This record gives sequence, structure tokens and C-alpha cells, in this order.
Amino acid sequence: MSDIIQLLPDHVANQIAAGEVVQRPASVVKELLENAIDAGATSIKLLLKDAGKTLIQVIDDGKGMSATDARMSFERHATSKIQKAEDLFNLSTKGFRGEALASIAAIAHVELKTKQENEELGTSIKIEGSKIVSQDFISTSKGTSIAVKNLFYNIPARRNFLKSDTVETRHIIDEFQRVALAHPTIYFLLHHNNNEVYNLRGSNLRQRIVAVFGSKMNEKLVPINEHTDILDIQGFIAKPEFSKRKRGEQFFFVNDRFIKSSYLNHAVVNAFDGLLEQGSHPSYFLYLTVPASTIDINIHPTKTEIKFDNEKALYAMLRATVKHSLGQYNVAPVLDFNRDSNLDTPYHFNKSAVKGSVPKITVDPDFNPFKEASQKEVALPYKSEQNTQSWESLYTSVSDEINQEELFDHQQETKTQKTFQIQRKYVMSLIKSGVVLIHQSSAHQRILYEEFLESITVKEANSQQLLFPVKISFTSQEIEMIYTMKSELENAGFSFDEFTKDSVTIKGIPVSVTESKITIILEELLNDMNLEVPDASFSHFDVMAKSFAKTLSLKTGTKLSEKEQESLVNNLFSCKESTISPFGKATFKTLTLNEIDNLFNS
Repeated sequence: MSDIIQLLPDHVANQIAAGEVVQRPASVVKELLENAIDAGATSIKLLLKDAGKTLIQVIDDGKGMSATDARMSFERHATSKIQKAEDLFNLSTKGFRGEALASIAAIAHVELKTKQENEELGTSIKIEGSKIVSQDFISTSKGTSIAVKNLFYNIPARRNFLKSDTVETRHIIDEFQRVALAHPTIYFLLHHNNNEVYNLRGSNLRQRIVAVFGSKMNEKLVPINEHTDILDIQGFIAKPEFSKRKRGEQFFFVNDRFIKSSYLNHAVVNAFDGLLEQGSHPSYFLYLTVPASTIDINIHPTKTEIKFDNEKALYAMLRATVKHSLGQYNVAPVLDFNRDSNLDTPYHFNKSAVKGSVPKITVDPDFNPFKEASQKEVALPYKSEQNTQSWESLYTSVSDEINQEELFDHQQETKTQKTFQIQRKYVMSLIKSGVVLIHQSSAHQRILYEEFLESITVKEANSQQLLFPVKISFTSQEIEMIYTMKSELENAGFSFDEFTKDSVTIKGIPVSVTESKITIILEELLNDMNLEVPDASFSHFDVMAKSFAKTLSLKTGTKLSEKEQESLVNNLFSCKESTISPFGKATFKTLTLNEIDNLFNS
């Protein structure tokens, strides 16, 4: 039998490695930005075309590379960051695995230009699919410029799996923000399709956060500062009143590296206990510094997960630090929630003498509890004929109400009630063959979904003009997303007055929307659009209609009048697809009389 195991060619091995390192354009951006930081850059420029599918270029003013290093950087397992295995447990740099550039070059056209400060000429290398096309000496400025073009050009299946430009750009911006927030002293510039998205001058941490998320962020921030032997914590948390329905503005950095940690997030949320509305999430920008030897950052390919030696101690310190800052800046509530200040004795009365006569206490000397008495004599002192009549009338009204709510004896009633609400969650409607149980939230989602979808795609919805226009702050990329959906939102009933770099002014809203819901609706819409938006334009409208329906639909616990119940039933069965919600859940179930009988006969 012949041997079947063989070594893979380098270009195939590189493509396999690329599947782990390069998942989408944002993966390339992350690797190139981190390399620029490791090179000691003070200025980093990121240029994009078509959400990185056509071009990703990073230009830095770092120390650059020699001709030999430039060539070696594209070899697998080539790195300047580690020399021996022990170095993995004492890392202070970003990229260290030595596979990034080799993986990127295997699936794209790459052009590298680099020069060291003490050299007269730099080096230019062009690579296509792991094959070096050319290497020349050139005249260029100090630092490195690397351009990645036509990503996944030789793996069309992977390219087809990429999402729309909107989604891919969102992922790139997420990576850009994380790196920019981790290094506030470095100048960052981001251009997409020749449009400036970010221009971040070197500054302090607070100024960098405000520059990334808009000027309104400044008033929301509460500083955090704590130093211990095993942990330093710095950064900011947002005041509870500025909490959001999504988890977007939550950032943990450990030794200037962005990480994700549900464990540490739980510590922060726990510190906000009692301060947040249900379903809201706090915003925070927390920078933790720990000894490099106490963490392992090589447990995940993207290096966004870290293993700590002493997680429980970090949890306790983080929770206590956040709680202390909330209290220090008068954000946390007072401890005694039951105290009534109206019962406090005024200070100037504490030692005052009692003025006026002492209240007299009268006693009935003839009172004998064992003395036999008639029923009339032992009657309660506050009982009266009027009170008796009121109790009797109460029971009469209850009796009448019960008689009116006999569900199945309609012939004895003067008015037939056709719907009944159960636990403020379901609506029961009587039909000839039995009953229909309707899930009020799912049913309302279906109704609103079809209404909004028709408004967006077929006809313009009615709009109600606001007496005072509402100005809402968003980040620059969120403003850009809203602007791209402007016509669809106007069809749905929104009316816009002004767009700026970090805010939008709304002067009209759909008739089904209240003014207090505007911010929530737009935040939820942006969140839903950021998740997974297909390229098809109809699907774009579909996501918008679903988002509106989810946000505005009746929630469990909402009490409905009889008229509102009947309206819900009628509107549901007028829908084109009344059986399921926009999210695939059943809107109603039917129980026949036979099925009800079987419940009792089984």
C-alpha cells in the first residue's frame, strides 16, 4: 500500500493559516494596525476602498525595516517579537505569532514600501498569492506603507461569504476604534472611499474617547482611578442615566490590548446594581494594567480573550472600584431607601422644652371585657348603617361583575364580551368551534411589521410634525448609516431637519411613534443593521421594518381594554401572514371544544 501523508506546499499552508488569521477585511486591518504600533509609530493612516475588499492600506512613521527583514516578514513563523517559548508568557507587543503577513499575502495582492531612518533608500516588495513578483530599492519616507488589494481574489468562495459593505465597514471601524482607544497619544486617520471618517490627534484618554464617540460623551463620563500591587485600573464609566439598550460602548483593555471578558463585564454590571433600568447596559472604558507574567494572551486566535492567574481578586477589585467611583461622584443612591425625611426632628427642636398642656388620657372605669352583652352592644364602634350599606353594595357589585363575566353562558347576558386578556400576555377570543389564544406581543409585531414594510416599499406613511425638533447625538459612523437610510426612514414617517458630524435633528416622526421612543428606535435600528445586512435592497427594508416592529410592539404586562383587544384580533387576521410573527414565532393557537373536553376526560 502506497504512502498517503505528504507535506503541504507553502502557498497551500499559508491559505489554510489565512482561514484562521484572516476572516474578513477587519482582520487584516487589526493585524496591520498592531504591526504599526509595534514599530513605534506616532502617526498611523488607514485608507480603505469598498469596505476593504478592494484596498486596505496602512501608512505609519515607525522605525521601518531593512531589505532582509522586509523579505523575511512574509515567511511563515517569522517574527521579531519572540526568540524562545518562555517569551510567550512575558509579551508586551501586539503581533507575535509570525503568520499575519504570510497569511495575508497568500490571499491578496500586497505591496510593501519601507525604510529605516538611517538608510538612504527603502525597499519595495510586491507579492501576489504568496509569490514574490518584484523587490526593488526605492526612494520613500521613513516608516512602512503596506497596501493589501483584492482580498480573497484567489478564494472566491470566501469572498462570497463576506457581508455587505455596510456590515464589513462596521467591523473595520470597530477594530479601528479599539486600537485608537488603546493608544490615545498616537495620531490616527481613517479614510473610506476618499471620505474622512476619523481624524484623531494625539491627546489624553478622555479627549480620545470624546473624539471617537462625539462631544456629548464628555458629560457622561465618570473617572476611574485605582492602584494596587496586583492591578491598576484607570478609565471612565458612563453615568447610569446614559445607559443604552445595546452593549456597544463597552471596552476592556489589559496592558493596552482590547479584550472581551464576560466575567469582568459581570463585575461592572454588578457594581451598577439598582441604578439601571431593566434591559439597559452601562457604557465603560476601563484600562487594566497587570504584570505580563500573570496573563496568557495566546489562548485565542484573535487574541481578544485572556486568561488571568487571579480572576476572583480582579473581579472583586474591579467591582469595588466602580462602585466607589459611582458613590464618590454622587451617582449612587443613598443607602437608606426607606428613610422619610418628613419624620426627622428639626435640629433646633432637639432640646426644646415641650410647650402647651400635656394631652389628657381618658379611661372608662366601668369597662368590663367579661361582661355579657347583646350583639348590638359588642358591635365595632365604627360600624354604622352607612358602612353596612357600603359593604353590602360592594358585595353586590362583585356579584354583578361575576355574573357579567360568565364566559360560556352568553344567552343570559345582555352584552356579549368576545375577548378576554389572560395574565396581560395573551388575548383569548371566542369562536364557534372553541377559543383562539393570541400572543399579544407576537401578534402586534406582525401587524406593525406589515404596516411599516408597506410604508417603506409601497407608500409613504403619515408623519406628525414635532412642536420642537429633537436633536440626538450619535457617533460619526452612526450618522453616516442613518444618512444612507434617510429616504427609507422618510417613507416610514420620519422627517429630518439637519445632519451634522455627530448629531441629527428630527422634526417629524411616524404617527405610531411617541417622542420619547425616537432615540430607542434609532439605536435599535442601528444595532439591527450592524448585525447582518444582506446586499439585497428589499432585505434592507425588511430589517428596518422588523426593527421598528420589535421596538414598538406591545410588551408582556401591558393591560388592554376590551376595545384594544378586539382591535388587536381584527388587525391580526387582516394581515397577509397572520400565523407567525416577523421572527418566526406563532401568533395564535386554536383550541376546539373537543380538545377542551379531552382535557377533562383524559
